[in-house]
Amino acid sequence: MQAHNPPNSQPAVPEARAGDPTPSVRPVRGRFARGEATFRWALLVGAIAMLLLLAGIFVTLLIGSRLSLSKFGFRFLAGTEWDPISQEFGALPFLVGTLLTSFMAIAISIPFSMAIALSLGEYFRRGWLSSVLRSMIELLAGIPSVIYGFWALFFLVPLVRSLEMQLDIPPYGVGIFTASLILAIMVVPYSASVAREVIAMVPSSLKEAAYSLGATRFEVIRQVVIPYARSGIIAGILLSLGRALGETMAVTMVIGNRNALPDGIFSPGNTMASIIANEFTEATDEIYLSALLEIGLVLFVVSTIINVTGKIVIQRLDRPGSGSPK
Repeated sequence: MQAHNPPNSQPAVPEARAGDPTPSVRPVRGRFARGEATFRWALLVGAIAMLLLLAGIFVTLLIGSRLSLSKFGFRFLAGTEWDPISQEFGALPFLVGTLLTSFMAIAISIPFSMAIALSLGEYFRRGWLSSVLRSMIELLAGIPSVIYGFWALFFLVPLVRSLEMQLDIPPYGVGIFTASLILAIMVVPYSASVAREVIAMVPSSLKEAAYSLGATRFEVIRQVVIPYARSGIIAGILLSLGRALGETMAVTMVIGNRNALPDGIFSPGNTMASIIANEFTEATDEIYLSALLEIGLVLFVVSTIINVTGKIVIQRLDRPGSGSPK
């Protein structure tokens, strides 16, 4: 005899076994899997696109500078003469001017950026003063470079000229030192913002442990906060250095634009970015234009080398046993 179900009874549901996905979970899991795969491929395409963009910039500059490369070769990097009439071009004065202004600007800006970062990351983390200071830093980062250049012409140049007169040197006012000062002011917001973020992320447990051992506020900052945030601070400095290397308008307005090796930090000079901005529209000859494009190629290579070197330094600092309390 077969057993019959009562009229109002529901059909028997098979007992769920461990590991079997329920019908309501399977389609949701499939949608999430497809979305995750799509997002992963989108990120991969974006990364490849950025690599192709960098490669395209390099190849374009390389092709555009082939005439200069074939005529001057490596002599272009060591040459000191820049004469479009005789078609003799050398990039050494501009390479020296770029490195001098950039590294001097970073050296000048580090104390100020660290002071701002420690003030906002340790002492004034909340409140109206913190909000005002952060807003001012963001405002400084958003000011166009030509405004910085005009301000430097009317404020910094007279000050530097007075200093040069007191030092009994030719009172140019414009030059390497003035360009470094305006660059330092321009890059402070970048390094200060990054350093503030990483300093604010230092775990409170590490600082409280140091305080419990009798450390002062200064000792906690010097022995705990700065070592912990060291890699982030260096990353902010590298970001500022990249901005300083490629800055054009503000530097062009106050550096003096002399196509020769600078005699000192107070003498006029030129950078790779400023020589391109000044003479690109005047380059009528093919070799002249090719030399300017090779200047851009050199600037691209120098920026890449500095950034890669900085990444290597940061990776070594993040390794266990490097002195960081991480």
